[in-house]
Amino acid sequence: METMTDAEVFPAPVVLWSHPEGQRAGKPLLVLLHGYGANEQDLLSVADMLPGDFAVASVRAPIAMGPGFTWFPLTASIDYSLDRVKEASAYVLEWIDTIRAGHPSVSLLGFSMGMAMATTLLRQRPADFAAVVGLSGFVVDAGNDPTFKDSELDGTVPMFWGRDQQDPVITQDKIEFTMGWVRKHVKLTKVLYTGMWHGINQQEIEHVGEFLTHEVLNK
Repeated sequence: METMTDAEVFPAPVVLWSHPEGQRAGKPLLVLLHGYGANEQDLLSVADMLPGDFAVASVRAPIAMGPGFTWFPLTASIDYSLDRVKEASAYVLEWIDTIRAGHPSVSLLGFSMGMAMATTLLRQRPADFAAVVGLSGFVVDAGNDPTFKDSELDGTVPMFWGRDQQDPVITQDKIEFTMGWVRKHVKLTKVLYTGMWHGINQQEIEHVGEFLTHEVLNK
């Protein structure tokens, strides 16, 4: 079987920014990671409601999926594997490495599958991120894979996890695994919302702004 090269599988990242290039340097970086079937525009409206002190970058996932994009195949699909998750995380980490020198810190915000991505990046680079925000998502079960350095996450990295208990998309097994993981490995701020389903509401974004201000900007 002929295999595709990395360049064919993953094109150069498409990134939308909250600030023009000349206004980003020196600002804390906040990387937005969208959900399954969405694109880089999906979360950028969130940036307008967050503290303007951040340079916000919304990254497009590399795999075309319907009208949008995905980071990896759905976990219930036959095409899913942990290797696919690791390939996607390497894609984002390589891009972050090209720009991180211009920012005093890097934080991550992921929605749905984007939360799986954000927490994967943290688990692979435990010392690299100031804070993580997960919205209506989950943490990947990585088993004993040595590239997931969970043992180095001792509960000091602040993480916000917002969700609706009636979320119809994220299955209970994923919630249970995520609950066990966050309680053990991060400094958790967990907030439940009603009537939000699998989405984001204004109250949640206000809470995220307060969290980022307290845990990143005021440190």
